[in-house]
Amino acid sequence: MITLLKKHEKLALQFFKYLLVGGTAFLFDFGTLFTLTEYAHIHYLTSAAIAFIIGLNINYILAKYFVFTGSKIANIHKEYWLIVFVSLTGLALNQSLIWFFTEKLAVYYLFSKMISTCIILIYNFWVRKKFIFH
Repeated sequence: MITLLKKHEKLALQFFKYLLVGGTAFLFDFGTLFTLTEYAHIHYLTSAAIAFIIGLNINYILAKYFVFTGSKIANIHKEYWLIVFVSLTGLALNQSLIWFFTEKLAVYYLFSKMISTCIILIYNFWVRKKFIFH
């Protein structure tokens, strides 16, 4: 019973750290989305894709060294490209959700991004924990 509690405490701490890392990446992602859309006048879906890629790289670096204790993959290049591959699914989900909320439900694109981020946060943590990192 104590071992199970410690395992859950460790997972909770790891998820909390992931939230901090994700929050940092989100600030860059959200800021880039806003800046590119509002000031560079780039369509919000194009801005969202560019911003997502920036956030992805920040998240990968911080999560690798701050959240997860080790990788299940020995080769760092393979690990990174696996993250990219998994994240492409997240990008597709991100774009679909932002489009759906913005175009179909008439939600302001920045609020659509916030909703999308909450959903993708859970997806990314689970996939990284299950398949890539310890």
